[in-house]
Amino acid sequence: MAKKKLLKGSPLAAYARKKAAGLGMDGRGMKLVDLVWMIQEKEGNTRCFKKEKECAQFSCCWQLSCGAKMKK
Repeated sequence: MAKKKLLKGSPLAAYARKKAAGLGMDGRGMKLVDLVWMIQEKEGNTRCFKKEKECAQFSCCWQLSCGAKMKK
């Protein structure tokens, strides 16, 4: 399993745009948080990025950049 890496700012936005493009979505002109929510929804997940204080989704690719404290 690859180690997850904290992404912020431009690298996080670039990752989100690349992930959106891979899902056939056009995220140009969107705020980062809105783009991530759209990706989460398209993948069948809850739109939770930057919304929750605690999280139990250990496999989430946004987990490190989200800032939510991981539940045990």
